[in-house]
Amino acid sequence: MNFYFEAAKVLDKLDSKKGSIKGIITTIAEKDRKRTAALVIETLKYKPVLNEVLDAAKLLKEERKITSRNLALLLIHDLLLANGIQAGDGPVKQAVLRHKTRLHSEFTRIKIKRGAKTNSELAQTDDSRAAQIPRYVRVNRNCWTIEEAIKTFVSRGYELGDPLACNKAFAKDEHIPDLLAFHPHVQFVDDALYKEGKIILQDKASCFPAYILAPLEDEGSSVIDATAAPGNKTSHLSALMGNKGKLFAFERDRKRFSTLKMMLSKARCRNVEAVSADFLTTDPTDAKYSKVTHIMLDPSCSGSGIVNRMDHLLESDKQKDEDQDRLAKLASFQLMMIRHAMKFPSAERIAYSTCSIHAIENEGVVRQALDAPEALEGQFTLAPREQVLPAWRRRGLDEEMNNADDAQTLVRCSPDEDGTNGFFVCLFVKKADIGSSSNTTMNKRPIEDEPVDAARNKRRKRRKKGANSIGELP
Repeated sequence: MNFYFEAAKVLDKLDSKKGSIKGIITTIAEKDRKRTAALVIETLKYKPVLNEVLDAAKLLKEERKITSRNLALLLIHDLLLANGIQAGDGPVKQAVLRHKTRLHSEFTRIKIKRGAKTNSELAQTDDSRAAQIPRYVRVNRNCWTIEEAIKTFVSRGYELGDPLACNKAFAKDEHIPDLLAFHPHVQFVDDALYKEGKIILQDKASCFPAYILAPLEDEGSSVIDATAAPGNKTSHLSALMGNKGKLFAFERDRKRFSTLKMMLSKARCRNVEAVSADFLTTDPTDAKYSKVTHIMLDPSCSGSGIVNRMDHLLESDKQKDEDQDRLAKLASFQLMMIRHAMKFPSAERIAYSTCSIHAIENEGVVRQALDAPEALEGQFTLAPREQVLPAWRRRGLDEEMNNADDAQTLVRCSPDEDGTNGFFVCLFVKKADIGSSSNTTMNKRPIEDEPVDAARNKRRKRRKKGANSIGELP
């Protein structure tokens, strides 16, 4: 029965909006994770129907031993839609089984009422936009190269082509150098490459923050990931740094911190120091962090842009995401994170991102951050468009910024049109560093006839000549 209790805790956290389905599932012990995820997701698919059955059967009113509605939903799901309750006899299981006939009767009644010929017709359907978002696979540069990865996939029968047109087609992403796109139905969770950390399953948009932050591949580099778990973005930073320098990965939640350490170990991130602490409580003048030049902020947000992680199954999500009080509290916290990051004396680049589509969490937070005392004292401003994914067409909302130029420095992703989850990212930089010769090409991808290695060599030469560079994409 412990398995059901743990699954009920996941549903409780989802009801309390303490994270996305995937984010909360990652906190479960790996040996139980797959089984728990399957039960939670399947229960969510049928939740409206199961709630109706539960109320009609008056189970919670008549069985006082069952105090958790979510636990009851999980048990009823397995009783009606699976192979029965997978637990030994006990008071809770017996309490449900006493109502077995009534539960089946109510379920059948609902099925007839809705004209469903099969059980699957009662399930909530997937978000149709998810079918237009490829399965993105980031090649972990800490383990091997993109060329080696492509050869491996070709040897498995995959061909370079349109990943949305064929299950066996895949493509190199045009914006992120180490990213590959596969058909949405292709799964890699049981693949040896994934288990060995050679590939990271990461949405394209969530690769933008580390890519834009562009940490130096240098032994002396010092970087902070302020909200690191589960670790995908952290491992991306580590790879961009060439596993050199020092990367401090903060995570305040104990279970998520454990997940973070496992992820970093699997991804072979040797330059990362995981820190079990709240970034906001960190002293910027502490000698350990006073030399940090690059900071990545991906704080808690509404998650309103996510469409391909089953979160559309959560009831009333849209209504809750539109709750202005809740959004205002999130925005206040997000602004606090940016202002704290700006206090670090050596900070030169701060990437801020959310998986939200709401302006209050995006442009609104950025606008307030630019007017904050920390920004004025630290001489922070927005990096120009040519330093922030210049080829990406969707930019910030003009009407939400003080001027159109500022909006052009921001990046937005639309889940309806861009083949990604909804996302937002921007880059704060020191005013004194804008326009320096070493920064004019910052974050630009090498031109098509210029290999990545050539671009990296150019940057190294500039550093040797004493160029005052604050970061460029490798």
